[in-house]
Amino acid sequence: MNEIALVFAAFFGATGIIFGAFGAHVLKKKLTNEQLQSFETGVKYQMYHALVLLVLGFQLELEFDSTLKNSIFLLLIVGTVLFSFSIYGLVLSSANNKKFRLLGPMTPFGGLLLVLGWGLLMYLFLSAL
Repeated sequence: MNEIALVFAAFFGATGIIFGAFGAHVLKKKLTNEQLQSFETGVKYQMYHALVLLVLGFQLELEFDSTLKNSIFLLLIVGTVLFSFSIYGLVLSSANNKKFRLLGPMTPFGGLLLVLGWGLLMYLFLSAL
């Protein structure tokens, strides 16, 4: 699972740079300030979690419970996809006056998964003390 976490870290990092540049150069002319801030929030959270997955992918050793470690990776990966990518979809669809309401509940659910991933990470570290 470490390898999968590292692949997603690289994917989130690369697409985070692409989406950040896209927002700063292309969407800046098409979005309101509020929409642009929402888009940038998605990019920031995506990049934060790219870095976290990168570090964890290299640092979590085999001595840790693999089920717990895999759960952390899964929660952070799925949470990032649901949180950041639903924001991108909501912002871009609302900018085209075709807001995809189905994406609305995905953002807080993705955020919840991220919080759970961080909570399990804290549990993992506390159990190692």
